[in-house]
Amino acid sequence: MASKFGMAGGIPERRVRPIWDAIDSRQFKNALKLSASLLTKFPNSPYALALKALILERMGKSDEALSVCLSAKELLFTNDSVLMDELTLSTIQIVFQRLDRLDLATRCYEHACGKFPNNLEVMMGLFNCYVREYSFVKQQQTAIKMYKIVGEERFLLWAVCSIQLQVFCGNGGEKLLLLAEGLLKKHIASHSLHEPEALIVYISVLEQQAKYGDALEIISGKLGSLLAIEVDRLRVQGRLLARAGDYVTAADVYQKVLESCPDDWESFLHYLDCLLEDGSCWCNESLSPKNEQCNYSHLTDEVFISRLSNASAFAHKLQAEAGNDFIRCPYLANLEIERRKHLQGRGDDDKLIEALMQYFFRFGHLACFASDIEGFLQVLPLVKKEIFLEKLIKNCDSLSAVPTKFLGQSISIFKIEELIGSMFKIPVVELVASAIRMGQMYCKNLPLSKDLDQQESMHGEELLSMACNVLVQLFWRTRELGYLLEAIMILELGLMIRRYVWQYKILLVHLYSYLGAYSLSYEWYKSLEVKNILLESVSHHILPQMLVSPLWVDLNDVLKDYLKFMDDHLKESADLTSVAYHHRNYSKVVEFVQFKERLQHSSQYLMARLEAAILQLKLNANNIEEEEGILESLKCGVHFPEFSSEVGGKSLTFNEDMVSRPWWTPIPDTNYLLEPFKGVSFCPRENLHQQRKGREANVRTAIEKRSLVPRMIYLSIQCASASLKENIEANGSMYDPKMSSELRLLLERYAKILGFPFNDAMEIVVGASSGQKSPEALNSDTVDWLNFAVFLNAWNLSSHELGLSGEDRSRPGTWHIVNSLLERYILEKFQSMGPDISSLGCDLPTLVQLVAEPLAWHGLIIQSCVRSTLPPGKRKKKSGAGAADQSNSPISNAVRHSIQSLCSIVEEIMRWLRVQIKKPEDENVEIILSSFQRKAETETETGGPGQVFQVLQDLTSSASDIELGDRICQALKPWSHTDVARKLVTGQRKVLSEFLHICDSKFRLLQSLKQQI
Repeated sequence: MASKFGMAGGIPERRVRPIWDAIDSRQFKNALKLSASLLTKFPNSPYALALKALILERMGKSDEALSVCLSAKELLFTNDSVLMDELTLSTIQIVFQRLDRLDLATRCYEHACGKFPNNLEVMMGLFNCYVREYSFVKQQQTAIKMYKIVGEERFLLWAVCSIQLQVFCGNGGEKLLLLAEGLLKKHIASHSLHEPEALIVYISVLEQQAKYGDALEIISGKLGSLLAIEVDRLRVQGRLLARAGDYVTAADVYQKVLESCPDDWESFLHYLDCLLEDGSCWCNESLSPKNEQCNYSHLTDEVFISRLSNASAFAHKLQAEAGNDFIRCPYLANLEIERRKHLQGRGDDDKLIEALMQYFFRFGHLACFASDIEGFLQVLPLVKKEIFLEKLIKNCDSLSAVPTKFLGQSISIFKIEELIGSMFKIPVVELVASAIRMGQMYCKNLPLSKDLDQQESMHGEELLSMACNVLVQLFWRTRELGYLLEAIMILELGLMIRRYVWQYKILLVHLYSYLGAYSLSYEWYKSLEVKNILLESVSHHILPQMLVSPLWVDLNDVLKDYLKFMDDHLKESADLTSVAYHHRNYSKVVEFVQFKERLQHSSQYLMARLEAAILQLKLNANNIEEEEGILESLKCGVHFPEFSSEVGGKSLTFNEDMVSRPWWTPIPDTNYLLEPFKGVSFCPRENLHQQRKGREANVRTAIEKRSLVPRMIYLSIQCASASLKENIEANGSMYDPKMSSELRLLLERYAKILGFPFNDAMEIVVGASSGQKSPEALNSDTVDWLNFAVFLNAWNLSSHELGLSGEDRSRPGTWHIVNSLLERYILEKFQSMGPDISSLGCDLPTLVQLVAEPLAWHGLIIQSCVRSTLPPGKRKKKSGAGAADQSNSPISNAVRHSIQSLCSIVEEIMRWLRVQIKKPEDENVEIILSSFQRKAETETETGGPGQVFQVLQDLTSSASDIELGDRICQALKPWSHTDVARKLVTGQRKVLSEFLHICDSKFRLLQSLKQQI
């Protein structure tokens, strides 16, 4: 079975080594030549064939590689004389895995195990195959076989981990854990345990069965010594005691942990929970502030106060022993104790404020100060929060004399103002003054960073982000565009000084998106260099905007990069699990599999898969043959509705980092700047939790709605083609009547998603087209309603079920409905767009979507009808009486009128776009600059846009090498606010040009169809 020494797969190693060297150095042509030479000497060697297959796969010749690898597999199965060693099998497995045919590799290993049932190497290879297939039951069975052969601890633990995976990630019942426990007990009785990870797995098995007493016995006994670090063992003991309900002993254990590690905040929270006999944190495994969860009614007031007094005394003891300004936990402990009193209704606001002040004087200079105290501020009423803020401001004079600490404390005060929402309540004049102070503080403290490397964070760089937030709020409140443009200017200047500040870049991504300059948004997003798992957590900053922009090439790149990472990770994540098994890091096995499942159910991933398919349909909508090719590759859209139904039964995961989003767009579906100012009583942070909580239902609905589109496009094309009986007779009955019924069902589902029964939705569409209903009737989901109308028309072409006017079953009536709706909503949308440059970001996305979807899908239906009037296999019009009759038929007239209507709509849009694009660039630049420069030049009492910018502009004009350092001065020299304004104009013009290109292609298609019909 095994290869002899100096042999590789039954071939002398000296003949194989040059091939591997060529593969490793990516000289695949040379490797293929050497492989061919090897095969002439060893034509019946599965290993030689596997090597050739590997080379072909690396060269991108997948079909040839699969064919050669299948030949190697066939040799293994049919020729008993050939050598079947692990090297041959692993090479075959690599090829099959890369070709996404892991099932074939598994069969090879299964065959080898059947021939050599006691070969450990082959069985381990088979186990790896089952790991990659997520076949947890077969993993367990194979691991137990290996354990029985050699009795090694690692194979037993492989089996136990496989059982845990069946329980947590598969369909296995919890009774399986009894089997795992029994296997471990039996092994311990005969061999004991020898690895810390083995002990952790054993405890987890007991813990998952709520056998906390047994687990405590293990950790406190001889096996507990496997955990060499005393604190780690104590943490496990504390958790088990708390779960067992022995809170007194658990508190003592956590006290020992804190004495060894006084900055262990998690352990202090557990210590406090044990003192108060609160086991909720071990039920939900959450360390988030439990403002609504805490319930200490089981304790009398005297006991509650007494135990918190003990905790307070212990915290003071830790403070005295810590003796430095780096350990925060003992000081946060005071705040947490006061917070718990508030939750029990026995809190003293003044004491909490005093504790907050003390924490500020000690740690207020740290960047984490505001996030540290956020949870504690929540229990204070608004009036007390404002008193705390007033105290901070009054104590400004007593702040640290060290410049960097003074700066940090000043920034923390600004952050507290943001945190409690006071920025949204002060008058505009004070808000402007606050932004100016931030700008001045940034400039004043810039010299502190003159000796720092460009990649190091500068002192006070957060000030520009906060000033930007204030300026955006000023724009929201006053609707003076100058504030928004001023925010862009100071961020661009900040990035000139240090180009690595990701916070500035994210703010610019959203600001440029709001102004419709999607190309600039995309450039700044690319400069973030988002890679690997960050694609899952950060893509939400750009993906929603790109989906509604006309930059389809860039959108395709965003989707392709994201989906490639996700698909590759889901395909290769099992390799991480396999590595965890082999490196005996068993606690990571379940974690890796659960992480893979979390990504697999990512809402963003599911939506991106749908949008990538729909984007391909948009790109090819001008050519029905190419569109049908795309639909064929998508299996006619069949799996998408099924896919959404499957998603409906699963819990979606939301892995996006929403904390990094700007205040005005806390979730992708919300942008406060598109709404009127809600008044000084409104604070966006107060609604944050509710908005994020309601997202799952909205996203699930959006996924279901979008999943219907590809299939409805396919069915609409078929129904339109079938509407001409003569075409059916000429081509044979290619049309399946069930398609019309299926389209009706999908329309009913679509209408239900829009919130109406099918008949009511139909009435709304008819009423909106005739003017009987106001335009606002469809405004909430205009694109979706028009999509519904387009697909409704296609269904009616073949079903003839709608009787709207009573003439000829109203077949042309639905054409008129679609034409009227498209004309009404598209023309109204772009005619309402004002000269203000911000209108591009507000109204252009909807206009692009209307052209890219309902108008494009309607164009496909028209193409299908026009094609049906032509002879099979030709593109020339019929001649004679038949052609004349057909050209005058109601359906032909309806198609002709629709083409004319769409031509008029698109031509009108193109005319408007050309006017916008041809506007002189200098004129647009001047409009932008004047919006925030005029107020900067005239000092008025009320102030206005441009004052913060002027502070930074003065810095650029007076910068000196001595004060700011050579690096900062050199960075400021090329700065020009005019260049930034010109870049914005160019960015908007690029977006308009791309949209014009889309419209122009639609117009040329319609002109061609007009000639054909």
